[in-house]
Amino acid sequence: MQLSDNNGVFHVNAAAYSLEFPTDRPFVYVKQAQGQRQLELFALSSIHTTAGLDDTTSRGTWKAASVSDLEVVLALTVTSSIWKRKTVRFRCCPQSFSYELEVEGTGSITKADYFGGYYSAHTRWGSGFFYSGNHSQRGFNPEPNMEEKSYFSPREGSIVDTTGVPIPGRGDWFYTPTPFWFGFQLDQVWLGLGVEAAPGQNRFNTFQYHGHLGFHLSLDYEGHTHVAGTWKLPAIGVTFAADEYGALAAHVQRLQEQGLVNLEPKPQPQWWHTPIYCGWGSQCYVAVLEAGQAPNYARQALYETFMAALEEHDVRPGIVVIDDKWQQTYGENSVDTEKWPDLKGFIAEQHRRGSRVLLWLKAWDPEGLQADQCIRNAAGLPIACDPTNPQFAEGFRRTIRELLGADGYDADGFKIDFSARIPSGPGITLAGDAWGLELMKEYLRIIYAAAKEVKSDALIMAHTPHPYLAEVLDMIRLNDINTGKDVNKAMTHRAKVAAASCPTAVIDTDNWPITDKSVWRSYVQLQPELGVPSLYYATHIDSTKEPLTSEDYALIRQSWQTYAAKRKGQP
Repeated sequence: MQLSDNNGVFHVNAAAYSLEFPTDRPFVYVKQAQGQRQLELFALSSIHTTAGLDDTTSRGTWKAASVSDLEVVLALTVTSSIWKRKTVRFRCCPQSFSYELEVEGTGSITKADYFGGYYSAHTRWGSGFFYSGNHSQRGFNPEPNMEEKSYFSPREGSIVDTTGVPIPGRGDWFYTPTPFWFGFQLDQVWLGLGVEAAPGQNRFNTFQYHGHLGFHLSLDYEGHTHVAGTWKLPAIGVTFAADEYGALAAHVQRLQEQGLVNLEPKPQPQWWHTPIYCGWGSQCYVAVLEAGQAPNYARQALYETFMAALEEHDVRPGIVVIDDKWQQTYGENSVDTEKWPDLKGFIAEQHRRGSRVLLWLKAWDPEGLQADQCIRNAAGLPIACDPTNPQFAEGFRRTIRELLGADGYDADGFKIDFSARIPSGPGITLAGDAWGLELMKEYLRIIYAAAKEVKSDALIMAHTPHPYLAEVLDMIRLNDINTGKDVNKAMTHRAKVAAASCPTAVIDTDNWPITDKSVWRSYVQLQPELGVPSLYYATHIDSTKEPLTSEDYALIRQSWQTYAAKRKGQP
């Protein structure tokens, strides 16, 4: 690491990059090690509150806060229309650097604009909203979406968030979320821009890249974070790697090295790595035949026929998932005894046959709950269960103990779905103070802790591959397939992202919906390369009504044997 001062202009030279801090304009220039300028970062970001927009009104000069062979820190203090004081720091290491923001004052944050913001402190450049410059070739967003579009122009927008539903503009619900990170292809390497938040400070649902003639980044706090005094925002870490997935992995590694996430390996019982059968696809096939709604067919009698069909063709899964809707209500998760007159007996039979059983949970749904146990909007409408409410949390724990306990139903874990329905927006009230990713973690923590208390080997599956959540889940589900898209390419991408983001988690490859049997057969053959093979069909493909033949069952068995051989010798 080298810091030089050329007539008041600081330069930082590191192994992977160099930075220049000009005195005549509010930017910091990021150059590759070879000297090409790639980013022109507007350094005086805005942190807006419910009281108004943040305009930087005066600035000091860059000062060297610390200098060593391993780290150089440069700091700048400014004032603003909203905050008494803001401090900006660049913390530079040989292979990466971070951009830090600190505010002093009082306010409820609505949005933090990084590398962009309002500025009126230097009349030469006018006033208004300032942007950064990006000279990269293309951007990369790890979060899957309905278009299966992972790459974007630096002059376009892109978003990583916890929410999503299959409607225009929100079709990114497959992962909720990936790391809050974007990658950019430079001349010879990839550069990553990722959020580095301390535990407890992941209080946002959205990380957005705003592309234009310039660009800026933003975190949406939605008014749910109140500051009184001095408060440090999450940093933006900048990493470099040979390719996009390597840059994502480098970001996750930085989070781990700083103690921001816990990626310590956990024991993984062998049964977690056995092939999965989920009854949802079979439920959907029955629904097609009867012109009904698929959740109505989560019935014990039907699941017994599904399992018998697989048994007849020597297909024996190690994990069986009872899907939507075995419960009376999504919020209470009490067993619907009309559909499942003997759930305990069904689970015991699967145990006898050598399979474990997971129960499907619909995250956040308030159905059946009292309003005072729910998160509500400004009109008082319950929109989600409230994991910060002690009454709800204790009732949820009791239910989990009953579902997994030997004196209850004796299930073996949960498949958590619909996590994208996490509450988001202004004016929403809840019992506690958690918000954004912190609220997601609180919900998952209740399930995880209660399940492990009952069964230490209980399996918790979710589609939330953010490393901050790794300690409250065991398996990442690749989630629903996009029919009509290149299925193998899309699912390979998702598996790479999951492996880079939560390297200690097992991967469930999913298997529904599917375009037709030909595409299904192709994906069945790929599954062992991506993770645990997953089967959603017992007799027919629901979308086309194509029956599974003896050749199809043989393909399933061969795929599962391939996976077992690949797993042999692994812990």
